[in-house]
Amino acid sequence: MKQSQISNISVYLPEHKLTNAMLQEEFPDLKIKELTRLTGVFSRAIAGKKETSVDMAVQAAETLFAKSEINKTFIDFIIFCSAGGDYITPASACIIQDKLGLPQKCGAFDFNQGCTGYIYGLSLADSLIKAGNATNVLLLTSETITKTIHPKDRANRAIFGDAATASLIQVSTGESKMGKFVFGTDGSRYDQIIIKHGRERFPLPQFAEDDYLDDFGNIRNPANFYMNGSEVFNFSVEKAPELVNTLLEQLSLTLDNIDLFIFHQANQIILETIGRKLKIPQEKIVIELENTGNTVSSTIPIALQKAIESGQCKRGDKILIAGFGVGFSWGGTIINF
Repeated sequence: MKQSQISNISVYLPEHKLTNAMLQEEFPDLKIKELTRLTGVFSRAIAGKKETSVDMAVQAAETLFAKSEINKTFIDFIIFCSAGGDYITPASACIIQDKLGLPQKCGAFDFNQGCTGYIYGLSLADSLIKAGNATNVLLLTSETITKTIHPKDRANRAIFGDAATASLIQVSTGESKMGKFVFGTDGSRYDQIIIKHGRERFPLPQFAEDDYLDDFGNIRNPANFYMNGSEVFNFSVEKAPELVNTLLEQLSLTLDNIDLFIFHQANQIILETIGRKLKIPQEKIVIELENTGNTVSSTIPIALQKAIESGQCKRGDKILIAGFGVGFSWGGTIINF
């Protein structure tokens, strides 16, 4: 059976930045120092007014091709993970195939899985390769989450940023690089991270009169992004340790066998709490939020690429990656990088 590996990763961040100083100016009563300590975010990239998740994914992919040895003609599958996209239909992956000039023999599809999206995408790419249906898979994550946040929702604007990544998943030339995947879902809490209006259940457009003030002074609207921060925190710090232990048990490994832990970069306090609960040494946990914020499905590949660039992650390392969030869903795997 063919095995797969992550051969290369590239990141695209929009040019416009929203800094904490800019937020403080917009919301004078915002406790910015306390917020920064909890989130770990000092600045975040914001997509341009006419810049879409498709545009950003194309930029990330072009960067990947520029630094990779692979020719575009060898890509035989595109997987696009995003909550956005140019249209309800067709699938954005089909548009991206044309924009990148990839061969028409290339398969293409979209999926929307939020914070666990990269894990799901890796699993899908791995399955395509193992089944013999693909050899070179282009996995794209791209989120313009800030377009969905109410302009007066200071809490979520302080946490989230926009970004896109491109990962090249190829047949491994040696031993297996991609481990077994573990997934889980608790759909009963679907409404704790949600954009309620805009699809078939609530197809109404946003009306200004639907604005409401939450218990913390944030202005919300059912057509905008909503997140119950305390529920998400409790879910994350409960499920992430369980997920890590399950992954380790399946492979008869211990924490000491793992060189690096890369979790979904939800916020600083969640990552620190997970680390303490599992008793993971601080130097083994990647925290990459300072200049990007929470970029949803793009956080794990961004953190992985930054770890590679800094030398924190090296070829041959055993890396545990895990996502948790929208859905509520969770997933993880251990890769031999």
